[in-house]
Amino acid sequence: MHITQLNHECLLHLFSFLDKNSRKSLAKTCLQMLRVFQDPLLWPVLNFHSPAELKKDNFLLGPALKYLSICWHSQQVKVCNIEDWLKNTFQKDFCYKHENTVSDFLLQVCDRCPNLLSLTLSGCGHVTDDCISLLLQSCPRLATLELENCVRVTDGTLAAAALHGRALRTLRLDFCRNVTRSGLQGLRERRPAVALSAERSANMIPDSKPGKKFLLEKAARKAVQL
Repeated sequence: MHITQLNHECLLHLFSFLDKNSRKSLAKTCLQMLRVFQDPLLWPVLNFHSPAELKKDNFLLGPALKYLSICWHSQQVKVCNIEDWLKNTFQKDFCYKHENTVSDFLLQVCDRCPNLLSLTLSGCGHVTDDCISLLLQSCPRLATLELENCVRVTDGTLAAAALHGRALRTLRLDFCRNVTRSGLQGLRERRPAVALSAERSANMIPDSKPGKKFLLEKAARKAVQL
């Protein structure tokens, strides 16, 4: 029996064992395989390992998506985690190329994936509270939210979780340096049923803005160099 003789349900099952690139390659072989690739039921789970993967056309976003993870474990994440006012020109140029990639992708998730149940973000240093808040509002069934090393996440995300996370049962905010103890306590008081974890988050040094003293010291060092 040739693979094209299998019915749609059998092909969906076979496709489910393939990675995204293999699915895309098979979809190019004939119209029947393309239809399987484009079936939203094939895509209940999506895992990405870098922002660059989000720009590929080897997957489909749709209402069947329930589990999404974007985990960037790379030395390059350290550059994104540097406070903007401390970055040099090279570091700013590096971040500029991808700083909106994850946020823009999550906006598409808000529009197309209302049944999302679980979201994991790791090393996504440019994702903001506003983005997470919109996602909580657009995906009312979201039960698990795990954020690790997302430096722009603040107590604003905790407030959004308390206000919009009606289905939220698990919230992890690990190594998010701009989350405070008071913010965590506020969520615990407002949503005691949520299992809250915040490893190291409230114990890290938060972002700060350059003070007048710092600017004067910097100017003095430049003057000495001249």
